[in-house]
This record gives sequence, structure tokens and C-alpha cells, in this order.
Amino acid sequence: MLEPIFEADFEPCSYGFRPKRRAHDAIAEIQYLAQRSYEWVIEGDIKACFDEISHVGLMDRLRARIGDKRVLRLVKAFLKAGVISEDGIERDTVTGTPQGGILSPLLSNVALSVLDDHFAKAWEEHGDYHDRARRRRHGLPNYRIIRYADDFVVMVSGTEAHAKRSKPKSPRCSPPWVCYLRRRRRSAT
Repeated sequence: MLEPIFEADFEPCSYGFRPKRRAHDAIAEIQYLAQRSYEWVIEGDIKACFDEISHVGLMDRLRARIGDKRVLRLVKAFLKAGVISEDGIERDTVTGTPQGGILSPLLSNVALSVLDDHFAKAWEEHGDYHDRARRRRHGLPNYRIIRYADDFVVMVSGTEAHAKRSKPKSPRCSPPWVCYLRRRRRSAT
């Protein structure tokens, strides 16, 4: 019931846990951009993403789209259900979504859509194709993000300094980033 509501808001750069989208599509987009002028790759992962999602922040994002308080209470109960540890003790969950839970993939996409929105807004500020070409001629960077669940790639067109400055630093996202910067290898042909 919740998926179609949020699916309409998700950015096209998001590929994880979405209908008619898969990891191969994300890889194809990365290859497509690498064949263009995007030669720097920032490969990132969000540490313990499912474990660290803020319930308060997630519920705020849900309340912005869902008006039915019964549905919101059900989601909150799902988040607060707790886990049984290996030693058989039930522990409360203060943050995160239950891994393997039926609702967890959608909730993680809702939480991570903050990252997608940040990069989509920056992409729109770069203008259309001609504006981005003009930026390249003037030595300014362009970048795109491709995200699959809690793994993401930022493709950067520009210098190494531009790529280093493009690492995500969104204060609204609580999980820490683990990023690796690599230069795309040029083929010998």
C-alpha cells in the first residue's frame, strides 16, 4: 500500500528495492556515464545503514506523505518491535529497521531518498546538456549519483580536486559515509 505513494517521489538515480529496477540497470548507467566525460568515481557505502536509520527522521518523512494515523502507528510498531539476540534476550530497537523485514527495503529507500534529493537538486542546478557542456569548458565539475540500496557511486566530470570536494557531506543523513575515490581507466583504443 505504501510503495506506490513513495515510488512517485523517488529519484530515477535510485535502483535498490524498486519495481522494474535492478542492480544490472545501475551498472549499465554507471557504464554509460563512464563512456561520457565522467572520469572520476566516488564509490561509497553507508555503514550499518539498516541499523542506524533514525526512527524520528523516518517517521517525519512518512508523515509528510501519509495522513492515515493508523498506518503511521503500524509502521512505528514495526520499527519498535525489537529483536531477539543470539542469546535469546529481547532487545528494544531505538534506531534502524529490522533486517529481513518486509517493510525494511521501502523504509530504507524513504530514508535514503534524502541523499538522492540532495544530488538531484545539485544536478538540476547545473542546467541542461548545453549548460553542463559549458561548465566543462570552463573547468567546472558535473556529477551524477547512482544508488543501489546503501551503496552508491558518484560519477564526477572534472579534476581530482573536484572529485574530492564532491564526496557527500549531507548533515541530514546520520550514518557515516565510507567513500573511495578512483579514476576511471581509459581503454587503450
